[in-house]
Amino acid sequence: MKFNPWHHVTVGEEQPNVVQAIIEIPQGSKAKYELDKASGMLKLDRVLFSSVSYPHNYGFIPQTLGEDNDPLDIIVICQIDVDPMCIIDAKVIGVLRMVDNGEGDDKIIAVAQNDMSVNHINDVSELPPHLTVELQNFFEDYKKLENKVVVVEDFQNAEIAREIVSKSIKNYNENYEQIKKDYKRN
Repeated sequence: MKFNPWHHVTVGEEQPNVVQAIIEIPQGSKAKYELDKASGMLKLDRVLFSSVSYPHNYGFIPQTLGEDNDPLDIIVICQIDVDPMCIIDAKVIGVLRMVDNGEGDDKIIAVAQNDMSVNHINDVSELPPHLTVELQNFFEDYKKLENKVVVVEDFQNAEIAREIVSKSIKNYNENYEQIKKDYKRN
C-alpha cells in the first residue's frame, strides 16, 4: 500500500482543539500547490493569476472531508514560512466561511502550536484586525482574474471551527472507513 498523507497521517491526538496540519503552500508563495488525492504527491495546480501571494501557510487537515469533498483546508499563522508537506501542530482558533464555485469551502484558521509568537492566541477575535482583513481580501481576490467567483461570508469563532473539524472527521470516517481498516492491517 502506498503512503498518502491525507489518509495515513492522523488528525492528531488533541483534535478538534489542536490538529496536525499538512502544509501545501508556504506563506508568501504565488504557487497553488495541491495534494494529488490519487498519488499522495504534491502537484502544482497553477501559479496565481492575481498579483497576490498566500499571506499565511496553507494546507489541509488529514483524515477530514469538507463540504467540497476535499480534505478540510487550514490556514496556519506562524512567524515563518513552512516547507510544503511539513506536518505542523496547529491550534484551531476560528474559521473563514466561504463559498467557492457554489460549494461550501471553509478555511479553518489556526496558529502554530510550537511558535511562541502566536500560540497564546485562542480565538480569531484576538487576531489583529488587519490580519483578518488581509485574509478576507486575499480570498476575495485570488481567483478574480480567472473569472471565478469566491464569496467570503464571515469569520467565526474557535468553537464553531472545532465543530466543523469534528464534523469533517466524522464525514471522513463514514466515507473512507475501508482505507483506514486496510492501513491499520498493514
